[in-house]
Amino acid sequence: MKKTLSLAASLAVAATCALGTALPAHAADTTGTATVTSRSLQSSIDTSTMSPRTKALAERMLAKLPPDWESRSRAAAAKYGIDDSQWSEIRESVINPDDHQCQSTELKTWARSLLMGAEDPFVIFMLSIFDGFNLPTYDALIFGTESPSNTFGTNGEYTQKLTAEMKNLKRFWDIKSSDIQLIPLHGADVFSSPERVARTLSVLYGGTPESQLELAEMFVEMVNMEPILHAGANPIFSFNAFAYTEKREPKPTGIPDRIIVGDGILQGMTAVGLGDVAPRAIVSHEFGHHVQYEDDLFVSDLPAPEATRRTELMADAFGTYYLTHARGEALNTKRLLSSEQSFYEVGDCGFDNPGHHGTPNQRLSASSWAASVANAAANQGHILPSLKFAEQFDAKLPDLVKPDAG
Repeated sequence: MKKTLSLAASLAVAATCALGTALPAHAADTTGTATVTSRSLQSSIDTSTMSPRTKALAERMLAKLPPDWESRSRAAAAKYGIDDSQWSEIRESVINPDDHQCQSTELKTWARSLLMGAEDPFVIFMLSIFDGFNLPTYDALIFGTESPSNTFGTNGEYTQKLTAEMKNLKRFWDIKSSDIQLIPLHGADVFSSPERVARTLSVLYGGTPESQLELAEMFVEMVNMEPILHAGANPIFSFNAFAYTEKREPKPTGIPDRIIVGDGILQGMTAVGLGDVAPRAIVSHEFGHHVQYEDDLFVSDLPAPEATRRTELMADAFGTYYLTHARGEALNTKRLLSSEQSFYEVGDCGFDNPGHHGTPNQRLSASSWAASVANAAANQGHILPSLKFAEQFDAKLPDLVKPDAG
């Protein structure tokens, strides 16, 4: 089973549309991938407002891509769990949005601002079509390695905090975890090296890294064309954090268990005033997914939106229990509130989305409940077995997700 939370592509498209440019209807596809069925852009989208340079580069890229590049891209997304596509057909047992308060958060407002003011919105659009915003994620997932030289944060400012966190989490939870790796996700590093882009393109579209080098250079050129992308350093390229495992996969790729943390997520949490505790909350949440993998806690009879929401809220709870526990991070009250706010900030309102993670209020509730479990324990030195904690969570879940709209 794989678990990834790909955010960059969908945010890129959303931000592009927010620019006010009249883009084709399929540019608003929430998967972040539009459909171009012809090798000629002109036959699929209106290029009349596209700059000649952008159009020419896009046509050159199409000429270098294999004819079935779209299906290859989709297959790679499915294989590695990158795609967070929504399935509009799923309507059974969908949560009624009118039952819940669901508001935007400061983090989402910040994320939407990342591409505002682009000089050439079509550069953003074409990168989203060609899956350019996910290239750093693929690079980290497939080629990233755990190393003492790894850094977290744009200036390495979170390196010590997150590496220490991983060691503590492995000691805290009662699962086999020695093989879980912590991998950084950077954007500018990838687009400063056509060779790195080329090896990822060879995974997506076939061929060898050498045969994909010319196309990789075009991707780098396109990223460098738009100033707002900052040569790949724009946080949109690394606005991602996820857990990955191939436990029980029928055709494993050989990628080890890992947690990947992007600079963009860390920048975003810092921007909304949560840079102290949020990085720890992110890693503890993703480690919670690995607890679920090892304990077979993903199994559920719930329909897709509710099933995903359950696993995400449970991971929030695992994370906060660890952060609050006397043998975990033992956060004081003030920092605990920051932790709870961190989970609140990443809530979503996608009630009918199979990837629905819970509203901001629900995520806050799950985190607050977990803190109360740790704080109310008679024996503060005792760590609940992970399966026992999950059992208590499942019993509490109906209360955590009950309607809250007055």
